[in-house]
Amino acid sequence: MFSIELQCDGPHKDLLIAELWEAGSAGIVELEPGGLRAFFEDDSARPVLADRFRAASWRQEEQRDWVAESRTGFEPLAVGQRFFLVPEWRADPAPDGRFRIQVNPGMAFGTGRHETTQLCLEALETYLRPGTRMLDVGTGCGILAHAAVLLGARAVYACDIDPEAVTIARGMAGRNVFTGSVDAVRSGWADLMAANISPEAIVALAPELLRALAPHGVLLVSGFECQEIVAVEAAISRHGGAILEARDKGAWALLAVGVTLDGGAGHVDEQKAVS
Repeated sequence: MFSIELQCDGPHKDLLIAELWEAGSAGIVELEPGGLRAFFEDDSARPVLADRFRAASWRQEEQRDWVAESRTGFEPLAVGQRFFLVPEWRADPAPDGRFRIQVNPGMAFGTGRHETTQLCLEALETYLRPGTRMLDVGTGCGILAHAAVLLGARAVYACDIDPEAVTIARGMAGRNVFTGSVDAVRSGWADLMAANISPEAIVALAPELLRALAPHGVLLVSGFECQEIVAVEAAISRHGGAILEARDKGAWALLAVGVTLDGGAGHVDEQKAVS
């Protein structure tokens, strides 16, 4: 058995964890201040895996139950006032007043451990009202869409450009998850929208995000660091968006956005977000 050490931080860490599990890892532990150590059984695969994942280093390991040991690092996590995230191998019940969400830390980004996902979940508690039509752009594992259902949204759609993520998200958020992006959504459909994606993607998609937002709707954007707020805010403002509030957690940020009077699209009555 051997292990490889990888340097990784930020919103891509969960995706890297998913790729390591897919590559046959026997266990993964998170390192401080940032990084991962992944364990593999087949010593002959070391050169290929070390090269594929650009490992910072590797070492030979003694035979141990690394799956069990890696799981000890994933404890249940209370987020905001309403949510309780539990790894799929644990049976912990949710405390009174909280929704229990079962997550698999090895499947896709959005398991709730990253600050941006937590910011989005907390913002959903603030802005989602029963009867809301919600769209989750770049859904990952579907955790935000699932949370919206739990909070009482009337209709929830989610999308991702990664077909594998869509398959995973459907298991958590239901059948209204499609492969694609916000450009497939009807103008003015979403009362509430979440886009926990990269700052570059937010800047590029800003006109489409605001087009799909209802006149009195709220767009929640995250996935970027506090130092990147200026660029994101500038792109949103150029296309008719107005910043309602900014939140931060650690080095990461979230912006809540409304539509200015001359921005956005007219209201539509269609129940379905996409044709």
